[in-house]
Amino acid sequence: MSGPVLSLEPRLDLRATAPLVEALKAHRGGDLVLDAAEVTQIGALAVQAIRAAARAWAEDGHALGFENASIDLADQLGLLGFTPETLTTWEAQP
Repeated sequence: MSGPVLSLEPRLDLRATAPLVEALKAHRGGDLVLDAAEVTQIGALAVQAIRAAARAWAEDGHALGFENASIDLADQLGLLGFTPETLTTWEAQP
């Protein structure tokens, strides 16, 4: 996937969620790559924000995906039932 790259903060906790949402909004309208190489912690609100962005990107016909997903990120997403790929993939409900 190509497009602008948004480097994510190491801690995507409650304090980081609002700036994450604003950064995502600023990149809406085209493909976006989330560089998650430095992510060591992700909270449920950040997961929800990225999931909502995945839906918005899909509805707009654009791609959203992770690049360089850290092991910590993958492990924590797994505990929540996601992978980096499934978190950023939205499929319309029938």
